[in-house]
Amino acid sequence: MAHVELSLSEVFVPPAGTPTEQESDNVGRWSGMVSHAAEPCLLIDADTTVVAISSSGCDLLCLGAPEDVIGRPLLEGGLRLVDFTASPSELTEQETDKIPPLLALHSGRLARGLLRVQGPGSDAGTTVDAISTPVLTDGQVAGSLTFFSAV
Repeated sequence: MAHVELSLSEVFVPPAGTPTEQESDNVGRWSGMVSHAAEPCLLIDADTTVVAISSSGCDLLCLGAPEDVIGRPLLEGGLRLVDFTASPSELTEQETDKIPPLLALHSGRLARGLLRVQGPGSDAGTTVDAISTPVLTDGQVAGSLTFFSAV
């Protein structure tokens, strides 16, 4: 039989002048977490610049080392996205705007989708599942956080 406990406590109200969690720089807070994460993940800012990426994220997305990607625009950092056809070709700009990290950034909502990533010297490509969430600062979308999983 299941056992459930309920505990009630006072609501925490920060002192006047203290920024709440949402008002702080959430992109900066997530940056350290993503950089040291074991899971394949990526953090971009509102300008689509890569702020942080895990080593396993670089491996899965065929991007080399994190230091080669950080500070560069997501789609100019070596990420090569291709379509799902038998002879894969690079996605158009209109199609890349719909990938989860960018869709979460522009829509301010959760986004999920499959991506096909092609590494250097590879013809086939790797399929990854991407789940993205917007990162807010002062109630405005300041970036997006994406977790990846090989399919």
